[in-house]
Amino acid sequence: MPYITDLARLASTPGGRSPGENDLGTLLQATARADADAFHQVYEQLYPPVFSVIRAVLRDAPQAEEVAQEVFLEVWQLACRYDPGRGGATAWVLTIARRRAIDRVRSVTAAANRERRLAAVTYPEPVSELVEATLESEQVRRCLAHLSTVQREAIVLAFYHGHTYLQVADLLQVPLGTVKARIRDGLGKLRDAMGGGPRRQPRRQPRSPADGGMTAGAQNTMSCS
Repeated sequence: MPYITDLARLASTPGGRSPGENDLGTLLQATARADADAFHQVYEQLYPPVFSVIRAVLRDAPQAEEVAQEVFLEVWQLACRYDPGRGGATAWVLTIARRRAIDRVRSVTAAANRERRLAAVTYPEPVSELVEATLESEQVRRCLAHLSTVQREAIVLAFYHGHTYLQVADLLQVPLGTVKARIRDGLGKLRDAMGGGPRRQPRRQPRSPADGGMTAGAQNTMSCS
Protein backbone atom coordinates (compact mmCIF):
# COMPACT_ATOMS: atom_id res chain seq x y z
CA MET A 1 0.00 0.00 0.00
CA PRO A 2 1.32 3.52 -0.78
CA TYR A 3 0.95 4.80 2.76
CA ILE A 4 3.03 1.90 4.12
CA THR A 5 5.79 2.69 1.63
CA ASP A 6 5.74 6.36 2.65
CA LEU A 7 5.74 5.40 6.33
CA ALA A 8 8.74 3.09 5.92
CA ARG A 9 10.66 5.81 4.06
CA LEU A 10 9.82 8.33 6.77
CA ALA A 11 10.83 5.98 9.58
CA SER A 12 14.10 5.10 7.86
CA THR A 13 15.28 8.71 7.68
CA PRO A 14 18.48 8.84 9.78
CA GLY A 15 18.42 11.03 12.88
CA GLY A 16 21.22 12.84 14.62
CA ARG A 17 20.40 11.62 18.10
CA SER A 18 20.89 8.22 19.69
CA PRO A 19 17.48 6.51 20.21
CA GLY A 20 18.48 5.15 23.60
CA GLU A 21 19.02 8.62 25.00
CA ASN A 22 15.66 10.10 24.14
CA ASP A 23 12.53 10.33 26.15
CA LEU A 24 9.73 8.73 24.17
CA GLY A 25 7.13 11.09 25.54
CA THR A 26 9.06 14.07 24.26
CA LEU A 27 9.61 12.34 20.95
CA LEU A 28 5.89 11.67 20.57
CA GLN A 29 5.12 15.32 21.27
CA ALA A 30 7.64 16.26 18.58
CA THR A 31 6.07 13.71 16.23
CA ALA A 32 2.74 15.46 16.76
CA ARG A 33 4.43 18.56 15.29
CA ALA A 34 5.37 16.49 12.18
CA ASP A 35 9.00 16.08 13.27
CA ALA A 36 10.18 13.22 11.03
CA ASP A 37 13.42 12.76 12.96
CA ALA A 38 11.51 12.29 16.22
CA PHE A 39 9.19 9.82 14.56
CA HIS A 40 12.19 7.89 13.24
CA GLN A 41 13.47 7.45 16.77
CA VAL A 42 10.05 6.38 18.07
CA TYR A 43 9.88 3.82 15.29
CA GLU A 44 13.39 2.50 15.97
CA GLN A 45 12.77 2.09 19.68
CA LEU A 46 9.23 0.70 19.62
CA TYR A 47 9.04 -1.43 16.48
CA PRO A 48 10.42 -4.60 18.21
CA PRO A 49 7.95 -4.56 21.15
CA VAL A 50 5.07 -3.52 18.86
CA PHE A 51 5.78 -6.39 16.50
CA SER A 52 6.07 -8.85 19.42
CA VAL A 53 2.71 -7.82 20.85
CA ILE A 54 0.97 -8.15 17.48
CA ARG A 55 2.74 -11.42 16.63
CA ALA A 56 1.54 -12.94 19.92
CA VAL A 57 -2.06 -12.19 18.95
CA LEU A 58 -2.01 -13.00 15.23
CA ARG A 59 0.47 -15.93 15.15
CA ASP A 60 1.27 -14.92 11.58
CA ALA A 61 4.46 -12.96 10.81
CA PRO A 62 3.42 -11.36 7.48
CA GLN A 63 0.13 -10.15 8.95
CA ALA A 64 1.92 -8.95 12.07
CA GLU A 65 4.30 -6.87 9.93
CA GLU A 66 1.38 -5.34 8.05
CA VAL A 67 -0.48 -4.48 11.25
CA ALA A 68 2.71 -3.02 12.77
CA GLN A 69 2.94 -0.62 9.83
CA GLU A 70 -0.69 0.36 10.44
CA VAL A 71 0.14 1.00 14.10
CA PHE A 72 2.99 3.37 13.29
CA LEU A 73 0.91 5.12 10.67
CA GLU A 74 -1.64 5.76 13.42
CA VAL A 75 1.13 6.95 15.75
CA TRP A 76 2.33 9.41 13.09
CA GLN A 77 -1.18 10.69 12.43
CA LEU A 78 -2.49 10.76 16.00
CA ALA A 79 0.57 11.52 18.13
CA CYS A 80 -1.20 14.74 19.16
CA ARG A 81 -3.59 12.60 21.21
CA TYR A 82 -0.84 11.27 23.44
CA ASP A 83 -1.23 12.63 26.98
CA PRO A 84 1.85 12.04 29.17
CA GLY A 85 -0.30 12.68 32.22
CA ARG A 86 -2.28 9.50 31.56
CA GLY A 87 0.61 7.09 31.11
CA GLY A 88 3.92 6.36 29.44
CA ALA A 89 4.55 6.62 25.72
CA THR A 90 5.42 2.94 25.37
CA ALA A 91 2.16 1.87 27.01
CA TRP A 92 0.22 4.23 24.73
CA VAL A 93 1.76 2.80 21.56
CA LEU A 94 1.45 -0.82 22.71
CA THR A 95 -2.22 -0.25 23.51
CA ILE A 96 -2.71 0.82 19.91
CA ALA A 97 -0.83 -2.29 18.78
CA ARG A 98 -3.02 -4.65 20.83
CA ARG A 99 -6.20 -2.98 19.60
CA ARG A 100 -5.09 -3.18 15.99
CA ALA A 101 -4.14 -6.85 16.36
CA ILE A 102 -7.49 -7.75 17.93
CA ASP A 103 -9.32 -5.81 15.21
CA ARG A 104 -7.46 -7.84 12.57
CA VAL A 105 -8.40 -11.13 14.27
CA ARG A 106 -12.05 -10.08 14.36
CA SER A 107 -11.90 -9.01 10.71
CA VAL A 108 -10.37 -12.31 9.61
CA THR A 109 -12.88 -14.29 11.66
CA ALA A 110 -15.82 -12.32 10.26
CA ALA A 111 -14.55 -12.86 6.71
CA ALA A 112 -14.24 -16.61 7.32
CA ASN A 113 -17.79 -16.74 8.72
CA ARG A 114 -19.10 -14.88 5.67
CA GLU A 115 -17.37 -17.36 3.37
CA ARG A 116 -18.91 -20.29 5.24
CA ARG A 117 -22.38 -18.74 4.98
CA LEU A 118 -21.93 -18.07 1.27
CA ALA A 119 -20.69 -21.61 0.71
CA ALA A 120 -23.78 -22.98 2.43
CA VAL A 121 -26.01 -20.95 0.14
CA THR A 122 -24.02 -21.57 -3.02
CA TYR A 123 -23.80 -25.31 -2.53
CA PRO A 124 -27.18 -26.51 -1.21
CA GLU A 125 -27.84 -30.09 -0.33
CA PRO A 126 -28.37 -32.09 -3.55
CA VAL A 127 -31.84 -33.46 -4.20
CA SER A 128 -30.28 -36.92 -4.60
CA GLU A 129 -29.40 -37.01 -0.89
CA LEU A 130 -33.02 -36.30 -0.01
CA VAL A 131 -34.51 -38.83 -2.40
CA GLU A 132 -31.99 -41.54 -1.61
CA ALA A 133 -33.35 -41.97 1.91
CA THR A 134 -36.68 -43.33 0.62
CA LEU A 135 -36.08 -44.68 -2.90
CA GLU A 136 -33.78 -47.54 -3.86
CA SER A 137 -31.91 -46.58 -7.04
CA GLU A 138 -32.24 -49.99 -8.70
CA GLN A 139 -35.97 -50.09 -8.04
CA VAL A 140 -36.43 -46.65 -9.52
CA ARG A 141 -34.51 -47.58 -12.67
CA ARG A 142 -36.83 -50.48 -13.38
CA CYS A 143 -39.90 -48.31 -12.97
CA LEU A 144 -38.87 -45.13 -14.80
CA ALA A 145 -40.59 -46.36 -17.97
CA HIS A 146 -43.94 -45.66 -16.29
CA LEU A 147 -43.24 -41.91 -16.18
CA SER A 148 -43.85 -39.22 -18.77
CA THR A 149 -40.78 -37.88 -20.56
CA VAL A 150 -40.70 -34.63 -18.62
CA GLN A 151 -41.16 -36.36 -15.27
CA ARG A 152 -38.46 -38.92 -16.03
CA GLU A 153 -36.09 -36.18 -17.21
CA ALA A 154 -36.53 -34.14 -14.01
CA ILE A 155 -36.11 -37.16 -11.73
CA VAL A 156 -33.04 -38.44 -13.57
CA LEU A 157 -31.36 -35.04 -13.33
CA ALA A 158 -32.21 -34.75 -9.64
CA PHE A 159 -31.72 -38.33 -8.46
CA TYR A 160 -29.00 -39.74 -10.71
CA HIS A 161 -27.00 -36.59 -11.42
CA GLY A 162 -27.30 -35.03 -7.97
CA HIS A 163 -28.67 -31.64 -9.05
CA THR A 164 -30.68 -29.40 -6.74
CA TYR A 165 -34.20 -28.28 -7.63
CA LEU A 166 -32.83 -24.91 -8.70
CA GLN A 167 -30.19 -26.52 -10.89
CA VAL A 168 -32.74 -28.81 -12.54
CA ALA A 169 -34.97 -25.82 -13.26
CA ASP A 170 -32.04 -23.99 -14.81
CA LEU A 171 -31.00 -26.98 -16.93
CA LEU A 172 -34.54 -27.54 -18.22
CA GLN A 173 -35.29 -23.83 -18.54
CA VAL A 174 -38.59 -24.16 -16.67
CA PRO A 175 -39.90 -22.51 -13.47
CA LEU A 176 -38.84 -23.95 -10.12
CA GLY A 177 -42.46 -24.76 -9.23
CA THR A 178 -42.83 -26.78 -12.44
CA VAL A 179 -39.73 -28.83 -11.59
CA LYS A 180 -41.01 -29.57 -8.09
CA ALA A 181 -44.41 -30.55 -9.48
CA ARG A 182 -42.86 -32.89 -12.07
CA ILE A 183 -40.69 -34.58 -9.46
CA ARG A 184 -43.57 -34.85 -7.00
CA ASP A 185 -45.98 -36.28 -9.58
CA GLY A 186 -43.28 -38.52 -11.01
CA LEU A 187 -42.52 -39.99 -7.61
CA GLY A 188 -46.23 -40.59 -7.13
CA LYS A 189 -46.37 -42.56 -10.39
CA LEU A 190 -43.27 -44.49 -9.37
CA ARG A 191 -44.98 -45.44 -6.14
CA ASP A 192 -48.01 -46.67 -8.08
CA ALA A 193 -45.76 -48.59 -10.49
CA MET A 194 -44.11 -50.25 -7.52
CA GLY A 195 -47.52 -51.35 -6.23
CA GLY A 196 -47.97 -54.58 -4.36
CA GLY A 197 -45.45 -54.02 -1.56
CA PRO A 198 -46.19 -52.52 1.86
CA ARG A 199 -46.11 -48.75 2.21
CA ARG A 200 -43.06 -47.58 4.12
CA GLN A 201 -43.10 -44.28 6.01
CA PRO A 202 -39.91 -42.35 5.25
CA ARG A 203 -37.84 -40.52 7.80
CA ARG A 204 -38.70 -36.86 8.27
CA GLN A 205 -36.43 -34.85 6.01
CA PRO A 206 -35.17 -31.28 6.51
CA ARG A 207 -36.31 -28.47 4.25
CA SER A 208 -33.78 -27.82 1.53
CA PRO A 209 -32.39 -24.26 1.40
CA ALA A 210 -32.44 -24.53 -2.39
CA ASP A 211 -36.13 -25.26 -2.94
CA GLY A 212 -37.89 -23.40 -0.15
CA GLY A 213 -40.51 -26.16 0.22
CA MET A 214 -41.07 -29.87 0.77
CA THR A 215 -38.18 -32.00 -0.42
CA ALA A 216 -38.52 -34.88 -2.85
CA GLY A 217 -37.39 -37.21 -0.09
CA ALA A 218 -40.56 -36.46 1.86
CA GLN A 219 -42.62 -38.60 -0.57
CA ASN A 220 -43.90 -42.00 0.58
CA THR A 221 -42.67 -44.96 -1.49
CA MET A 222 -43.44 -48.64 -1.92
CA SER A 223 -41.27 -51.63 -2.82
CA CYS A 224 -40.83 -52.44 -6.50
CA SER A 225 -40.56 -56.12 -7.37
